[in-house]
Amino acid sequence: MDRLDHLEHLDKHLVEELAQVARETVREELREQSRKQRRTAMLYAASGAAALYAGGAVALAVGLALAIGLPGWAAALITAALMGAVAYSLRGAAHSGHGPHAPHRVLGGTPPAAPPSGLGMPYPPMPQTPPDTPHHRA
Repeated sequence: MDRLDHLEHLDKHLVEELAQVARETVREELREQSRKQRRTAMLYAASGAAALYAGGAVALAVGLALAIGLPGWAAALITAALMGAVAYSLRGAAHSGHGPHAPHRVLGGTPPAAPPSGLGMPYPPMPQTPPDTPHHRA
């Protein structure tokens, strides 16, 4: 019987070691993935900042070009209207790329018809008629 206890102790020790190795492997893999994602996010942020400054430079150039023949306030107003129209059209293009418009959730509103993951219906479908209940005789 003492030998079985010793084997049981070895099994527990082996399971603990395997669990520790698995934890360390998963932890290292997650570190590596998060490192890559952090780098990608930083590059996207830098790209966005550069695009923002480029857009500002374009708006300034358009305003200065218009200011050649118009008063400064009119050139600034026209430039602002043009930038607003560009922003509105880009917003429309972004919304049309996502398929049909999903209704925006309002506080106290109804939940969306499908889960955000798009994997299917959140609840089973409701049958048209109630289920038959068996009649019990006492």
